[in-house]
Amino acid sequence: MSAPSFRLCDIELYERPVELRLPFRFGVVTLRAAPQAFVRLRIETPDGRSAEGMAAELMVPKWFDKNPDLSNEQNFAQLRLSLRHAVDAYGDKALHSAFGHSAAHHRALVDQGAGRGLNPLVASYGPALLDRAVIDALCRLSNQPFAPALRRNLFGIEATALTPDLAGFDLAAYLGELTPARRIAARHTVGMLDPLTEAGLVAADRLNDGLPETLEGAIHRYGLRWFKLKVGGDIAADLARLKAIAAVLDKAPEPYRASLDGNEQYDDAEGIAALWRAMRAEPDLRRLCASIQYIEQPIKRVAALDKPVAALAGEIPLIVDESDADYDVFPRARRLGYGGISSKTCKGVYRAILNAARAQYWGEGCFVTGEDLTCQAGLSVQQDLALVAALGLYHVERNGHHYVDGFGAAPQAEQAAFATAHPDLYDTSSGRPRLRIAGGDIALGSLLDAPNFASNAAPDWASLAAMNFTATAVLEGSTP
Repeated sequence: MSAPSFRLCDIELYERPVELRLPFRFGVVTLRAAPQAFVRLRIETPDGRSAEGMAAELMVPKWFDKNPDLSNEQNFAQLRLSLRHAVDAYGDKALHSAFGHSAAHHRALVDQGAGRGLNPLVASYGPALLDRAVIDALCRLSNQPFAPALRRNLFGIEATALTPDLAGFDLAAYLGELTPARRIAARHTVGMLDPLTEAGLVAADRLNDGLPETLEGAIHRYGLRWFKLKVGGDIAADLARLKAIAAVLDKAPEPYRASLDGNEQYDDAEGIAALWRAMRAEPDLRRLCASIQYIEQPIKRVAALDKPVAALAGEIPLIVDESDADYDVFPRARRLGYGGISSKTCKGVYRAILNAARAQYWGEGCFVTGEDLTCQAGLSVQQDLALVAALGLYHVERNGHHYVDGFGAAPQAEQAAFATAHPDLYDTSSGRPRLRIAGGDIALGSLLDAPNFASNAAPDWASLAAMNFTATAVLEGSTP
């Protein structure tokens, strides 16, 4: 199938505040609240056909840019500025394929962002969100679900100047063979502040909101068997925390699997190697160490791609996450000894797809993982799930459902619309829709069958606030 060309029209940006039910400690930040960004746009073909598309993503502080001198509000302003740059670029009325719109503006947006003090990861946020809305619109225009549209390359994905290393790879054949499973295992995040046992959670601290509040409670509620464990860069503290986690996980008679997330807390490979070897020397961590599948981004991004990590990678696979700031990162990381790279919709659907193609092209030892950035119920989590399923992944980090109660402050009618449209994905037994995880798995059927990018429902647009660029103007040094 040839990829249709179209122009973008009527690009609108909105946001909604999100309050966390539990504080989420990762890296240098304890997250308690953040705005969620929403995009709605329309595509129009030369023959006059048109369709709307939409997407949503949380604006997480201290992840895209971990500069300690920036406040959370300044981090939010950076992401709003990235979105504004993307809207200005994509609204040029030029005709391109879906991927063509992204490829045409990528380098200019990274350069423009750099001129405004935005690192490439921040600069990618805006186009990543618009690309998802464009994909949604094109699927709706063609009446096709995302996975079949990807197999047919309806989006026009190709090896361009962004990925010249794929020039010799049969991308069409790779895409044509992608077949998503209709269930995926949830890899439960254990944040650095998360209570671990029911006995250890004092009565005065309990929320009693009907959702698990501890690791032990989450395992019991969801039947979890995959986990993502945060560490903080202090070996003694990390070992103590991991022993406490292992004491909970080891109670399960059946096997469990886990990943270790360093969140850039180590200065170099020697630092994380010291933790890994200390872990392996602890009898109480023997089973936990055997469960670890890989270590995610342990080294600060300023140094992560400076030196080889092959020595440690020979003991345990390493992946990059925050360092994945552009299309050339995975090949560079591979040459240094990294085996994998993360898929996150906030970094870009096309980057995830092309990195997965690279992993297939390069062969054994190369892989893509599915990671979360507190994807929220509704558009965000649904589109992320559809992407990782289409890429053939069989487990994915999920954390938004644990730190935010369902749809949060979304209007009841909006919540009900999503629950009705996707009854296999949401559990309404408590009176409000919450992500359904049963036997450790998330059912994906309604997402995969939806003739769009994974959503048969829409936000209540009237309840959303138009995105406020006042703070962005201060950051940018100009008036909006």
